[in-house]
Amino acid sequence: MKIAQIAPLAESVPPKLYGGTERIVSYLTEELVAQGHDVTLFASGDSITAAKLVSCSDVALRLNPAVKDHLPHQVVMLEEIRRRAHEFDVLHFHTDLLHFPLIRDFADRTVTTLHGRLDLSDLKPFYKAFPDIPLVSISNDQRRPMPPVNWSGTVYHGLPRELLPFTEKPKSNYLAFLGRISPEKRPDRAIEIAAKVGMPLKMAAKIDNADKVYWETVIEPMVRSHPNVEFIGEINEREKADFLGNAGALLFPIDWPEPFGLVMIEAMACGTPVIAFGCGSVPEVIDNGISGILVDSVADAAENIEWALKMDRKKVRATFEARFSAERMARDYLDIYRNLPGVRTKAAPLRRANGQDLDLQVVA
Repeated sequence: MKIAQIAPLAESVPPKLYGGTERIVSYLTEELVAQGHDVTLFASGDSITAAKLVSCSDVALRLNPAVKDHLPHQVVMLEEIRRRAHEFDVLHFHTDLLHFPLIRDFADRTVTTLHGRLDLSDLKPFYKAFPDIPLVSISNDQRRPMPPVNWSGTVYHGLPRELLPFTEKPKSNYLAFLGRISPEKRPDRAIEIAAKVGMPLKMAAKIDNADKVYWETVIEPMVRSHPNVEFIGEINEREKADFLGNAGALLFPIDWPEPFGLVMIEAMACGTPVIAFGCGSVPEVIDNGISGILVDSVADAAENIEWALKMDRKKVRATFEARFSAERMARDYLDIYRNLPGVRTKAAPLRRANGQDLDLQVVA
C-alpha cells in the first residue's frame, strides 16, 4: 500500500526526549516500511526515518526558538497534504483535530488516531460536527466520553521488540517513576509509596512550563525532604533501557483517564513489572498478577511492592511480546486501512490514473 503518515510538528519523529505520539508514529512508520509498504512521513525536517520524509518545518517546532506560534506551520503542512492526497491509498493522521475540515473530500481514505484524553467538554461539540471521520482509539476506555462517532477500531500501542532489551536480573533495587511531573501523573503518590516501603525511588521526568508551579510548590519540596528520592530529570531513549531495566518495579500512580500509558509497555519490554492505579486504560494494558499489579491506593501499592519484586520477569517480557509489539500494531492498522470504504473504491482509480499498481494485499 501507499501510505501517508502525518505527525505533529512539535517534536521530531522519533522525538529527541519526551514525546509519546511522535514515538509511536516512528515505530509504526518503520514497521510498515519493513513490511514492504510505500510510506511517506510528513513531519519535521530533523526526523529520522526509512520512509520518504516530507519536511514540513526545518526542525521540531518546540526546539526552534524563532517559532512563537505553531498553528501557521501546521496549516502549511495540511495544505501540502491536501494537495498531494491523490497520491496515497490511505492517509493516517496523528494530529488531533485541525485537519478535519480539510479532508472532507477524501475522508473515507483517512484514519485519525486520537492520542490524547477525550473527556474535555470542549471536544464534544467538535466531534458531533464530524461524526463521519474514521477514528481509531488507543484503548477502549478512551472512547467512553465521546458522542457517537465513526470508530474504525482500537489499536494498542506497540514497540519494536529489540528497542528495550530484557533484563532478567536488575543491577539495583529501586522503584522507578518515568513520565511528566504533573498533577494527573501523581508523582507525589510515587514518593509516598517509596517512603512507606523504605525503598529508593528514581524519578526520570519532564517538567513542562505549565507544571512548573506544581513542581516548585509540591513535588520539589517532597523530593528534598525524602533522602531516598533521586530526581534525574528528562532522559533519552538510550538511557531509558538502563533506567527501566534495572528497576525492581515501575510505579504508575496516575489519577486521570489515561488514554494508553506508553511507559507501562516500555517497562514490560524490559521485564520490569508495573504497579499501577487502575485508571483509564490501565486494566486493559496490565495483566494483573502477570505483567504487573493493579492497586487503588498508596497503602495498597505499598503492600504489594514485595509481590511485585518477586514476579517472574520472563513472563512480564513474554506478555509484552505477545501483546505490544510494533509488528502487531502495524498489522492492526493495516486491517483498518484495508477496511476503509474509500480504499478499494477510490484508491485503485487514483493509482491507475497515476500509472501505478495497487496492492492492498498483505505484504510478506
